[in-house]
Amino acid sequence: MRHFHKALRLHGMIARDIGIAIMSGACQPGDLLTGEIASSERLEVSRTAYREAIRILAAKGLVESKPKVGTKVSAREKWQILDPDVLAWAFENEPDLDFLRSLFELRNIVESAAAALAAVRRSDEQLRTMRRALDNMARFTLATEAGRQADQDFHAALLQATGNPFIISFTTGVNAAVNTTTLFKQRHRPLPRNPIPDHTRVFDAIAEKDPARAEKMMSELIRLALQDIPVYRRQRGVRARRKAR
Repeated sequence: MRHFHKALRLHGMIARDIGIAIMSGACQPGDLLTGEIASSERLEVSRTAYREAIRILAAKGLVESKPKVGTKVSAREKWQILDPDVLAWAFENEPDLDFLRSLFELRNIVESAAAALAAVRRSDEQLRTMRRALDNMARFTLATEAGRQADQDFHAALLQATGNPFIISFTTGVNAAVNTTTLFKQRHRPLPRNPIPDHTRVFDAIAEKDPARAEKMMSELIRLALQDIPVYRRQRGVRARRKAR
């Protein structure tokens, strides 16, 4: 059993290292990865462990293997970038400005509309779930795992309150985005401000069954969440100075 868990951790670590290389741009779409035999020898791991790592990456759309060709990095449109692992790998280094904008643009499209629907369709129990999540966010803070889980619980409950199975299917991706970006913001310093009041304003609008305000408040929450990311502010400033020249 111990050997099994060690092998499981090993191929997960190999997949993570290759995944980070892909998401950072060190490996570009179309690039061929080193063959199984050479890679396993270079990494000093079994061919089985390397093969399992490639299967993990293939399942996430990052690589594809073909007979007589080998394993290559897939085209970007095939990447499952809302997968929790893939998002975490993308934020292992500094993501670029376009990536950040695109991620938060998706969140705005999905979650703002979801907030409006939740204001109309939510049940009393779903509202209580969101209230408990807010209370736990305030109690534990987003500097702790418990507080970050409460944040995810809030967003999950909001999507659930739409009653739309297609919107609800975004829960894993939205929670991955929420958790990954929150961790990234705190990697080197505390959060620049307290985002709980933003969540409270969304909650109040949903509680009062005001869809227009719920949509507006969620859009504002997401806009501010993006601006809280230091790399976003820095890269945006660099681009603005370049355009001014």
